[in-house]
Amino acid sequence: MMTPEQFAAAQKTQFEALFGLASKSIDNMEKLVDLNMQAMKTSLQEGADHTMALMSVKDLQELSSLQSGWMQPMAEKMLSYTRHAYEIVSGAQAELAKTAESQFADSHKKFMELAETAAKNAPAGSETAVAMMKSAMNAANNAYDSVQKVTRQAAEAVEANMNAVTSTAMKAAQSTRAAAKRTAA
Repeated sequence: MMTPEQFAAAQKTQFEALFGLASKSIDNMEKLVDLNMQAMKTSLQEGADHTMALMSVKDLQELSSLQSGWMQPMAEKMLSYTRHAYEIVSGAQAELAKTAESQFADSHKKFMELAETAAKNAPAGSETAVAMMKSAMNAANNAYDSVQKVTRQAAEAVEANMNAVTSTAMKAAQSTRAAAKRTAA
């Protein structure tokens, strides 16, 4: 059995983990808010600058050149924004996963210690029940490890796909800009 001191220490550890997660979540939300505020400020300023430039256009060629010159950086900025947002979110997910893994491992260790203590103090003939309980916990731990492995593989696949999409989109934006320049010329 747990003593009151052990129970209090376990509760303190759990609350520290909870407050740590809450703090990390707030930090990540702050990063997303900062990213969005910067994107809005930049977008507003660039939109105003582009509108002013459009108002001073004198012919169609200049308009075409101005429009094509504006689209490429816009596409690049959208991709950059998406990439930054993805990095913040995936970093937050990684922090949460790390904390969850640590908590799960700690809980598993404590449960196994409790099972050992129970086995030592159990009445004769209960070895089978204790062994079944340990076996069930080990099976649950193995299942959790398998899920974690699949989750990591899925995250790696998403990141690879994100990189491929970003690369393809950048190439498409560059070829569109080049085609627009040739048309304007």
